Amino acid sequence: MCTVVVDFAPDSAVPGLLAGVRDEFAGRPWEPPGEHWPGRPGVLGGLDLRAGGTWLAVDPARDRAAALLNGRGLLAVVETRRSRGDLPLLAVEQDGMPDVDPTAYDPFHLVVANPTGVRLWHWDGERLSADDLPPGTHVIVNSGWERGEDNRRVAHFRPRFAAARRPGRPDASDPAEYWDEWLGPASGDGLDPGDPRALVVRERLPGGQVWGTSSITLLGLAPGAVRYDFSDRPGDPEGFRRVLPKP
Repeated sequence: MCTVVVDFAPDSAVPGLLAGVRDEFAGRPWEPPGEHWPGRPGVLGGLDLRAGGTWLAVDPARDRAAALLNGRGLLAVVETRRSRGDLPLLAVEQDGMPDVDPTAYDPFHLVVANPTGVRLWHWDGERLSADDLPPGTHVIVNSGWERGEDNRRVAHFRPRFAAARRPGRPDASDPAEYWDEWLGPASGDGLDPGDPRALVVRERLPGGQVWGTSSITLLGLAPGAVRYDFSDRPGDPEGFRRVLPKP
């Protein structure tokens, strides 16, 4: 996942809103959100079929979600390296940074959100640090929590998400009705995938591999209720389907 947008408004009917954009090699196999982990009943997320973990996990019983982004820094030792896809699953279980040895993982950013707050952990291969995100709209990318406007993607999309009308309590309406003004920016705002501001990207790399956006997740976290919509048709505002509340 290369971009996570978080909008935290503690006095809102839905305090936590999150848009998660996953970028990956097109040939890496995966499955859409479901209860893929028998030892974690009720936990939902997309499944990375290569490593068995996920890029974003949701525990509706705890009103909790965790999203993972690759970071930058010193890589883990190959012989003891673990998949970062374990981290969101452990984070929703433990409500924070998992009790693990971070040196076993390549650099990452880990977002853990619930209706009362959002915390962001950073591991650069040498130092683990954390930030509590204040109320407002925030964009996290592979370089971390972008508080300035030097990043062109952040400069374009943070004001777009901040200006979008917030949805109300999670309900059974279809995604287009529920998310309304969030669907435009969450679907890439119509920008060309090659635009340096683009949220939905696609690039053919030397050797023929394709790297790009494979899916987009929209979450609403409220006390006692979680809204979860998912699209494997990045760039299409009509591509979202409802995961929670169950159709």
